[in-house]
Amino acid sequence: MSPLLPLVVLLAASSLWGLTWMPLKHFGEFGIEGPLVTLGAHGSVGLVALPFLAWRRRGWLEHWRGMLVLLVFGGLANLAFASAMVIGDVTRVMVLFYLLPAWGVLGGRLFLRERVDGLRAASLGFALLGAFFVLGGLDIRSSAPGLAEFAALLAGFSLAANNVLFRSMQSVNVPNKVAMNFVGCLVWASVLVATGVGSVPPAVPTEVWLELCAFGVFWILLATLGTLWAVHHMEAGRSSVLIIMELLTAVGTFAWATGKLPSASEWFGGALIIVSALCEARRAGRIAPSPLPLTHA
Repeated sequence: MSPLLPLVVLLAASSLWGLTWMPLKHFGEFGIEGPLVTLGAHGSVGLVALPFLAWRRRGWLEHWRGMLVLLVFGGLANLAFASAMVIGDVTRVMVLFYLLPAWGVLGGRLFLRERVDGLRAASLGFALLGAFFVLGGLDIRSSAPGLAEFAALLAGFSLAANNVLFRSMQSVNVPNKVAMNFVGCLVWASVLVATGVGSVPPAVPTEVWLELCAFGVFWILLATLGTLWAVHHMEAGRSSVLIIMELLTAVGTFAWATGKLPSASEWFGGALIIVSALCEARRAGRIAPSPLPLTHA
């Protein structure tokens, strides 16, 4: 296999993730809110994953408690991200979502007893300072974060928690854990929709609902599998840097499509968060790679 192939696949998968704002905004224009988007897109994959998990139950049933936590955090991460993207500003949502390094440092310390060395402390500091500037910096009181920003932060926190547990459950194979994440999306979205959160909008054409399901089964699933396969065949530090392609793709294409450039404060905050991710990537390159980190699902 060519050593360039994992690089090309990861760049393509990261770009797919970065472009998800386009279909999410498209569905939002029809009044389809985050829970319904998650139910139609990720939930479609979750339905396929249910018989898969039942068939392979011997490989994960004895670890059902950990798998249940994966279901909770994996599903919540995708639900919160989709909700934030549908209603929020793409740049602010993506940058705040990428506080993943900060949550990863804290989660690794609390749950895996990972040592916080100088590089990880710097990563945490850059990430938190970056979030401060993205939210307005010294003018944060005049641009208080709204529901979309809180959902983006929740998405990043939940994904980081999911990834910490994902790394710790080494005795459960990757396909089972990924499938449980999609089932989590199905469960979370079903509960919210059933309780009236994200009601079904009237007069949505049938083809839009089909597009939503296709978005999950083809776009989301392909991006997930591509990321996992590429990361599995690359050095940990290198893959961490390339996943930043998602952030750059989202912000760049949004600015190009709308003509709305980030503010100076958002530029500076985003740069700090990228530096934070680079610090984590440099540290990852020094240690043995951990089992397949996840992006979104």
